Amino acid sequence: MNAARRAPFLIVETGQPVDSLKRYGRFPHWIRVAAGLSAHEVVEVNAERGDPLPAADGLAGVIVSGSAAFVTDRAEWSERTAGWIRDVAHAGTPLLGICYGHQLLAHALGGQVDYNPAGRESGTVFIDLHPPAFEDPLFAAMPSRFAAHATHLQTVLRPPEGATVLARSEQDGCHAFRWGEQAWGVQFHPEFATHHMRGYVNARADCLRNHGRCPRTVAREVSAAPQARLLLRRFVQHARGTPGRPWHG
Repeated sequence: MNAARRAPFLIVETGQPVDSLKRYGRFPHWIRVAAGLSAHEVVEVNAERGDPLPAADGLAGVIVSGSAAFVTDRAEWSERTAGWIRDVAHAGTPLLGICYGHQLLAHALGGQVDYNPAGRESGTVFIDLHPPAFEDPLFAAMPSRFAAHATHLQTVLRPPEGATVLARSEQDGCHAFRWGEQAWGVQFHPEFATHHMRGYVNARADCLRNHGRCPRTVAREVSAAPQARLLLRRFVQHARGTPGRPWHG
């Protein structure tokens, strides 16, 4: 009999990169590389395309990607994914939502998502931690202020009931939250490297101008965000420490 191998991580793909960045692969690849996971440690499903979402038992953890879609559009695939995310969160499976995934997690658990009154947030931004983050499994080792990459129009305006807001930026009051003991959402992109961020600034140049921002200045100010990138590895380490998840796939 073959020995059970470690349970895989599920990456739920909810969108595609902008065209100029597709040569670097899809979001699951970016996430997997930043998380330090090998290909055989990951299972991918494309929720936007309508792939069936598996049962969460037997998974080490779940990571939900970003997307150009809007939670407020209430697309059928998105609402179906939100229901699945709600079940995963209540089951206690380690879960991390990134950007759209962060917003979808909040929506799934009863929070409010809509357009950020402060406008588009784009580029390398500074994230400030709230005191509860200093005792959080993912954020406790982070400095109280760190750089991260962000690109979004919508945001979590009201976190779910019982959620702990962990971080903010100058433009966004809820850049990270934890719900329960095992579910996190982050508005910033820990999987982005500088070339990803600059690509998004260039792709969203017209929108930035419409919001009173200079795309050249935003692109010039993009810088490395190593602390934010480490968050994915911390999530993997935390999830691997959750007992009772062998996999025989």
